[in-house]
Amino acid sequence: MSNTAFANISTTKHSIRNIIGFGLAEGYSIALWKLPNQNNINLLLSSRAKLIDDLTIEECAPGFAFAPFDNAKAKLFFEADHLFEISNKGVAEKTNKQLLDIIEKSQNNSKLQFHKSSTQIIPEPEDTYINLVKDCINAIEAGAFEKVVPSKQHALAVSDSFDMLDGFEKLAKKYPLAMVSLISDSTIGTWMGATPELLVSTDKKGIFRTVALAGTQSYLENISLKNISWTQKEIEEQALVERYIISCFKKIRVREYEEHGPKTVQAGNLLHLRSDFEVDMKEVNYPQLGSVMLKLLHPTSAVCGMPLESSFKFLQENENYDREFYSGFLGPVNIDNESYLFVNLRCLKWCGDKIILYAGAGVTIDSIPEQEEKEVQLKFETIRTALEI
Repeated sequence: MSNTAFANISTTKHSIRNIIGFGLAEGYSIALWKLPNQNNINLLLSSRAKLIDDLTIEECAPGFAFAPFDNAKAKLFFEADHLFEISNKGVAEKTNKQLLDIIEKSQNNSKLQFHKSSTQIIPEPEDTYINLVKDCINAIEAGAFEKVVPSKQHALAVSDSFDMLDGFEKLAKKYPLAMVSLISDSTIGTWMGATPELLVSTDKKGIFRTVALAGTQSYLENISLKNISWTQKEIEEQALVERYIISCFKKIRVREYEEHGPKTVQAGNLLHLRSDFEVDMKEVNYPQLGSVMLKLLHPTSAVCGMPLESSFKFLQENENYDREFYSGFLGPVNIDNESYLFVNLRCLKWCGDKIILYAGAGVTIDSIPEQEEKEVQLKFETIRTALEI
């Protein structure tokens, strides 16, 4: 999406602000998002946010899912009471409940009162993450797992003038190929992000998609993606994710899938290796494939490790903080008969006077701890730069 297209959408920002302000004042949960390569933005208001143990895509009413990293914990599902589509033509109410007219008549220009989190971060020594990576490598050498993805959080102070809706707009302009989201709910606070990683999608033509995304390096201005080279460590890291997806297909006896890649893709100022997988659900007679693969893939080896059980246990015991919704999944479900769920990467949580950023790096036996620390800092910098803070 071009900046010009989004600039036209920006002319309707007062309407978006009015809808969100109304929703927050009336106790609705808010989900605002833009899908990759799309000009339009969607805004959902839900009075029926509910906790669910598992997400069965095919049985869900239209809504928005927000799930934590820990698959054993409940997921949030925001059923769509009101759904709006924002384009360069303006704002359209898709649920036809005539709420937009009421909101426009009662518009107010006060600052949006998003739900706030009180999360505290305990300062740690500078070498904490490097030491964690060293522990990861030792565990790999001992045969505990092939790969693990340790993460960390980082707090940034923000002024009273920091505006979440402006932040969403900046991320959408900066990352046209990402799923950009802004979620606010009284039980979990307010989260925002721009993730490049599709977890599962099912479209109205009956096509299932997922991707294997791993490996990270900086993007240098004007360099051709065809000239990018990758280390053996990065190639193997991405291949592990690929092999896990293929193993999931084999587990459920799906053999008719298309695989494209790996290829180098750009996500803002970062580059990744990506392979795309597609399955025609009608052709393989597997209409519930989206839900089945979601259960098998989350959390993916790209954000947890491989094998899943041992790497997850290691992270729970050694990361020393709760990831909450970072590296979980989120996205619209059964909106216009399509569902798009993404891994919640490049994200932040808003805490009023600060925002908390999250990032991780894939560790294999060939990892260099100092390089993994640099990768995490680069990911933090990506979001900080995009938000201009």
